[in-house]
Amino acid sequence: MAFLLNKTGIASHFRSQSQQKTEDSLSLSRRGFHIEPGPREKALLAEDRALKRFKSHKKDVWRIKRLGDVLTIVVVAGCCYEIYVRAVLREEAREKAKAENA
Repeated sequence: MAFLLNKTGIASHFRSQSQQKTEDSLSLSRRGFHIEPGPREKALLAEDRALKRFKSHKKDVWRIKRLGDVLTIVVVAGCCYEIYVRAVLREEAREKAKAENA
């Protein structure tokens, strides 16, 4: 049955109609953003003094992120230094043990 639908072109007709419907709905939603908001929307978007203390402050968030980045770099650098120091101490211990055995 699906084979016959593909051969007759009926399926392509249905596909093209469904694509047109989705394109129309997308264009309608896009047009909706260009209209002026009404008084209720403006009231909802207006700044509210009671909610101001709960707002996220961009500079504070940026500073906390920056502090986290710096702390991450410091911790990674400290770990790398510890690994380096242990490798150097182990190498020195091997050389010392070789010198004592020889």
